[in-house]
Amino acid sequence: MNDTPRVSAAVLIIGNEILSGRTQDTNLAHLAKTLNGYGIQVREARVVPDVESEIVAAINALRVRYDYLFTTGGIGPTHDDITPDCVAKAFGVELEIHPQIAELIQRRPAPPEVMASRMRMARVPRGGGLIDNPLGPPGFCIGNVYVMAGIPRVMQQMIASLDGKLKRGVVLRSRSVTAFVAESQIAKGLGAVQDRFARVDIGSYPFQRQERYGTTLVMRGSDEAELDAALAEVSALIRSLGAEPEDIQAG
Repeated sequence: MNDTPRVSAAVLIIGNEILSGRTQDTNLAHLAKTLNGYGIQVREARVVPDVESEIVAAINALRVRYDYLFTTGGIGPTHDDITPDCVAKAFGVELEIHPQIAELIQRRPAPPEVMASRMRMARVPRGGGLIDNPLGPPGFCIGNVYVMAGIPRVMQQMIASLDGKLKRGVVLRSRSVTAFVAESQIAKGLGAVQDRFARVDIGSYPFQRQERYGTTLVMRGSDEAELDAALAEVSALIRSLGAEPEDIQAG
């Protein structure tokens, strides 16, 4: 039995381009996988437009509900990059030009109007800290809110820099097995297995392949022995339905 507490997080994805379908978000999947490796479980994700009232409301709702809130998007140099303004408003503090970010930005000469736009990326809520970014201006954090870029490769560098700097909880592990059994066939037996393993999350994911229907069963939990026992029961259930367990994986 694993008695390590669970640490929870939410992800807030900010940007009209996501909601319009112009840009396909990949940050959520990367964050969920990376944070699980840090012992932090993503329990909720939201996407909001570039509207101050909606961003502020989402920040205030999520930061009190979870141990951490990670945001992506809206910290660039353009007029619609309003995430810093919204975070400052949510915390009731002023924005300040952070000298470390300003010095970094000013290393690259530019016309005054271009430099003025770039300096928007140096604004940090008063009392905030920085999130390292080897690719450009840092992100920032305040309280339990971590504000990162929306560009995937930049966000990935930022979240990597937080390894070892966040409160660590239990790391969830997984077992999975695939069988050419329709989801409806296995549903009743799978429910019974779930009842016996209350601390294991069991999900079923149907597919169609080679003109046949099948299901992949995924078990997630913190106790390796429980996962192995649940996998054994699910495999036995598959065999009882006249199929063979395939592609068994542990993660």
